[in-house]
Amino acid sequence: MTVTIIGIDCATQDKKIGLALGYFDDDEAQIEQVTVGSMEASIVETVAQWIVRRSSTLIALDAPLGWPVGLDQALHSHEAGAPIQVERNKMFRRLTDRVIKREIDKLPLDVGASPIARTAHAALQLLQQLRVRTGEAIPLAWQPLVGSNTYAIEVYPAATLAAYGIKVKRKDGHIARQAILRFLQKQISLPHDTTLMESNDDALDAAICVLAGVDFMRGEVIEPTDIQVAKKEGWIWVRKPN
Repeated sequence: MTVTIIGIDCATQDKKIGLALGYFDDDEAQIEQVTVGSMEASIVETVAQWIVRRSSTLIALDAPLGWPVGLDQALHSHEAGAPIQVERNKMFRRLTDRVIKREIDKLPLDVGASPIARTAHAALQLLQQLRVRTGEAIPLAWQPLVGSNTYAIEVYPAATLAAYGIKVKRKDGHIARQAILRFLQKQISLPHDTTLMESNDDALDAAICVLAGVDFMRGEVIEPTDIQVAKKEGWIWVRKPN
C-alpha cells in the first residue's frame, strides 16, 4: 500500500511554511516535491491537492497540537494574584516533551510558555481548514495507517535528527543544510534538484517531517507512555534513538 506523506514545517506566516510531498511504499520512501508558502498558491490549496483520495495520507506537522494537562488544571479556576499549585514543568511542559528530553536529550519548546503557542494555534487552524476543504475528518493517528483515510501526526525535526545521531548547528547555515541533506539522501530518495532545501531551512525541515512520517509508518518510534494523556496533550512521534 502506498501512503502519501506530507511534511509541513509550520509557522504563523505562509511565507515561512515549508511543504514536502513524499511517498512510502513497501519500505521504500521518496520525496517528490518540496516548496514553501507564496502569494501565488495558498498552503491549504497546495496540501489539499496533494491529499490523495481513496488512498492513505499522513500529514506530519512540525508544531505542537495540544497543550499541557497541567496548564488547564492550574488556570481553570485561577484568579489573578492567587498562588498556582501545579509545578512549573507540569504546567508549561507536556509529557511528550519530558520523554523526548529523557530519551533523546532534546527539549522541545514549552507550548505552555513560549511563542511556539502561536505556531501551534496556526497549525490547528490549518488542519481545520484542510478538513473543510477536503471533506475529510483528518484525526490524529496513533498507529501506522491502514485503509484509505487522511490522518495527522505531530513531529519535531530537531529530535528526528538527534535520534539518528545527526548533530549540526543550524546557525552554520548553508554548511549545516548541506550536512543534513547528505544524511537525508542516505535515508530517503530526494528530488534531483535540492537547491531549495540547500537554501531554505523551512523547506529542509519539511523534508525531515516526511522522514519522521516514514519512521512512524515503520513503527520505529517512541510510543506514548500514557496514551490518555497523549491524546489530550498531543504526542511527538520521533524515531527510537540509535
